[in-house]
Amino acid sequence: MADYGLLIDYEYCTGCESCVVACKEEHKLPVGKWGIRVLDDGPWQKDDSGEGGNCFNWNKIPVPTDLCDLCADRVAAGKDPSCVHHCQAFCMEFGTIEELAAKLAKKPKQVLWAPCE
Repeated sequence: MADYGLLIDYEYCTGCESCVVACKEEHKLPVGKWGIRVLDDGPWQKDDSGEGGNCFNWNKIPVPTDLCDLCADRVAAGKDPSCVHHCQAFCMEFGTIEELAAKLAKKPKQVLWAPCE
């Protein structure tokens, strides 16, 4: 799986944590263990208007942990990893590092994750 990874477009992540639940169920992870977590960046004040507005923003960023194996059994069966399959915002993509890196270069607010081997 060293040539594969996840591209996560956190601009569209809603923080629903369906990826977290799907992963825990797929791998039967016990309480206190996760294969992926949704982290919070914010809230922080964002003012693009220059008029001192009170617009607050935050990002929800799914981050795979060291327990993530990209659902090797599912992928071997021709399926996407469980987190990708169950993402309600369709903001996660599985593929080769090469193809995901090309997509990453075209749009901000994305992260590319690959497991270490």
